Amino acid sequence: METGTSVPPQILLGNHLKALKLPTFAREYEKVAMEAAGSRTDYPGYLLRLCELERIDRERRMVERRIRLARFPHTKSFDTFDFAAQPSLNKPLVVELARCEWITTRSNIIALGPSGTGKTHVALALGLAACQKGHSVAFVTAAALVHELMEARDERRLRQLQKHLASVKLLILDELGYVPFTAVGSELLFEVLSQRYERGSTLITSNLPFDEWTSVFGSERLTGALLDRLTHHVHILEMNGGSYRLASSRKRQKHSHHAQQEEVPPHDLIRKPLICCAERPSATLQTVQHSR
Repeated sequence: METGTSVPPQILLGNHLKALKLPTFAREYEKVAMEAAGSRTDYPGYLLRLCELERIDRERRMVERRIRLARFPHTKSFDTFDFAAQPSLNKPLVVELARCEWITTRSNIIALGPSGTGKTHVALALGLAACQKGHSVAFVTAAALVHELMEARDERRLRQLQKHLASVKLLILDELGYVPFTAVGSELLFEVLSQRYERGSTLITSNLPFDEWTSVFGSERLTGALLDRLTHHVHILEMNGGSYRLASSRKRQKHSHHAQQEEVPPHDLIRKPLICCAERPSATLQTVQHSR
């Protein structure tokens, strides 16, 4: 016998779905039920559709979480990268690397080239692809990581930070070579990269060729040992073209200049000289040659 305190089935169902962590089920079950009734879908088909929606939404949330934890400064993809502007970059190799099988095999990537050639864009795009493929990612500049390691050492939490850096599937170390490290900083970074050797993948971007890395780490012995580990299983991306950022900036300025010229009405270009002549009727007309 029902009592006045009985709970409606919809509320109970909502509570159960919440406890089971099925928010898409809770949000979509009524709508999908109406669609199933209209198309005369059987119960297994109805449940299958709800499971599909739940899985799609869950995967989307997981990708968003991995992207958030990666701490990318910007979200970049290869859709916005101009490969034609960097002919030195091996596009087929980059497309293959975007499949992220190199992370499964614990290989490394080192992108070398002058400033502005798109190394960080490529690194961010590969990092985004890794997040979409289900891999954990951490992005940091080399200088920032060394500073964080030294700070963690002073605060006695170095082991905790090292454990985190060793656990991510892909560590992206950006801008190696712009700032030289102290002896302590070099040793701390070497230890992080050594711990990842054949245990996780590392992607490094640098404006310096390998033979100049000693100027960053300050020790030939340490630099040699580091390169020996990094280049054991590695893909080298050479980006030696002109500055991608500079070319893009000039292109934007050129378009802006043309747009401003098109916005000026033709009659405005001749109005001012006519007024000047009217204000000085006795002036002798002179031909003025404008420099181009």
